[in-house]
Amino acid sequence: MRTKKKIKQTNHYSAKDIEILEGLEPVRKRPGMYIGGTDENALHHLATEILDNSIDEVNSGYAKNIYVKLNKNNSLTITDDGRGIPLDKHPKKNKTALEIVLTTLHSGGKFNENVYKSSAGLHGVGLSVVNALSEKLVVEIFKNSLSFIQSYSKGKAINELKKNGKSKFKNGTSISFYPDSEIFGKENKFIPKRIYELCKSKAYLSKGVIIHFECDKSLINRKDDTPASIKLFYPEGINEYIKAETKNKNIIHDKYPFSSGNFDDQKGKFEFTIVWHNEEKGFQTSFCNSVLTNNGGTHENGFRAGIVKAIRKTAKYKNNKIVSSASSDDILNNSSYILSIFIGNPEFEGQTKSKLSSVFIQKYCENSINNSFEQWLNNHPKNLNTILNFLETKIREKNILNQNLDVDRQSLTRKIRLPGKLADCTSTKIEGTELFIVEGDSAGGSAKQARDRNFQAVLPLRGKILNVKSANTSKMLANNEISNLLQALGCQRRDKYSEKDLRYEKIIIMTDADVDGDHISSLLLTFFFCELPNLIKNGHLYLAVPPLYKLTIANETSYVRNDKEKDEILKKKKKNSHVEISRFKGLGEMMAQQLKETTMSPVSRSLIKVALPKTDFKKTNKLISNLMGKNSEHRLRFIEENASRAKNLDI
Repeated sequence: MRTKKKIKQTNHYSAKDIEILEGLEPVRKRPGMYIGGTDENALHHLATEILDNSIDEVNSGYAKNIYVKLNKNNSLTITDDGRGIPLDKHPKKNKTALEIVLTTLHSGGKFNENVYKSSAGLHGVGLSVVNALSEKLVVEIFKNSLSFIQSYSKGKAINELKKNGKSKFKNGTSISFYPDSEIFGKENKFIPKRIYELCKSKAYLSKGVIIHFECDKSLINRKDDTPASIKLFYPEGINEYIKAETKNKNIIHDKYPFSSGNFDDQKGKFEFTIVWHNEEKGFQTSFCNSVLTNNGGTHENGFRAGIVKAIRKTAKYKNNKIVSSASSDDILNNSSYILSIFIGNPEFEGQTKSKLSSVFIQKYCENSINNSFEQWLNNHPKNLNTILNFLETKIREKNILNQNLDVDRQSLTRKIRLPGKLADCTSTKIEGTELFIVEGDSAGGSAKQARDRNFQAVLPLRGKILNVKSANTSKMLANNEISNLLQALGCQRRDKYSEKDLRYEKIIIMTDADVDGDHISSLLLTFFFCELPNLIKNGHLYLAVPPLYKLTIANETSYVRNDKEKDEILKKKKKNSHVEISRFKGLGEMMAQQLKETTMSPVSRSLIKVALPKTDFKKTNKLISNLMGKNSEHRLRFIEENASRAKNLDI
């Protein structure tokens, strides 16, 4: 007969194991739930909570000045001249309102829209959390020019509220607190630069506020630019903010777009500013009720959608097909913007308020900002055209770069994606490879037969390429021949030039030895000088020297490059020698073997290396501009001044 074994209970779980945390105990037990952790960011979040309370007084129209002082002992004092926290007894508790908001979670005046129309504090936990996580906190309240003071430690009052004499402020609040080293560690201290930057951003966002920042000199790192004392006042608000953050960027338009207004149905108000520049990943930030939303949220999603919609609509009206169908990233990648909104009862993800989650605001932001920005664009046609041309250029550049990613000599399956009519070489290395740029399919055909396909590639160009000195960037990148050339080179252009991505060691311009050939060479040299100067500086650009004549004297054949060489050979010939003179009409007229021997084979050819002057670069740039630029008067003047020096003209 089987007997049932009794299971021994090793862990007894009963009601006595249920722990009840009262007052501010939960904050000290689990600080991460309230301020995101106990690291440097969490520590500075305490400063944000107190400063936001003062900013709320400013935005509600009750305060003008805020004083922020970082003391030598790592304590922080924040004072405002607002209404001051109430001192009377709460009707439901036998405590002052001051003690309640300092010691009780979810208490405060920001649940009542009649007290604060919009505020940073929402959950009634900011001040009480700071109090709970402070080794010491001293609160001073100013009422009718009298001071009242009370001290706390780790969330608990250590004395009664008492009068502290007369005050220089009629009304207001001052909070001094010293973060608890048991929570944050002894080495974790306030960083002056972070506190200063926090104050500066708040001052930008609230035009009417004056923030008086002060820091003990012994705390300031000499390497940064944090002042020991400064008055922060920005009457132009976020306009000054964006200018300060983009002062080292090359802004492409002369006006700074700015707009402000109310959302539909008076759900709140917004203001924003946005600029475009050559650098990617600019300064892009958003705020809700002056709180920095590091992770964006619904308001920023709506803002971006509104800006993109306005750009696409105006581009479509201007018949710019590239920009009218551009992606959001294409339009905003090279932008910097600041968005600030004020709404009642916003919803954030978490107490640290790094992301706005209020669903209704996304559509409000999209519609209001779309209408507002579209109106600004239409009122500033010059800036509109500049922005659209800039975006089109960047999109074309990206498309060329993306095409380059498909160009891989090692993959036969990708050869069909090579640019234009490029006949690539088979070498898997860059060293020793050459790209011949030739004019026309005829010359291209001869060159392809004459080349050594192991290391020589040929790119035929159709006709004369665009003169880049007299065309804007968008038009240049839209040019099929230039697009093919950039794709074949693979190294990008201007400040994005990448030496390691250049697909050939030598780039050789090979054109006919006549006036048309010289013109094409001039256009190509202008392109390389303007768009790829580093390619020239690094010694990659060459000019081929094809023959102009074929001389056969007594069954001996010579190839000569010009009339001077031809005449010298004819003078040396023996009397009565039979002479045959053939003038090549172009490279396409030459037999492949002739082209190889005279112009393409490294054994027998001549090359002219193109170099930039080591000094007086500006003079060279001016010369190119005069010769190839839009101003024909400069070109005429150059011809008149230098015509007498010209020899052996081919007319």
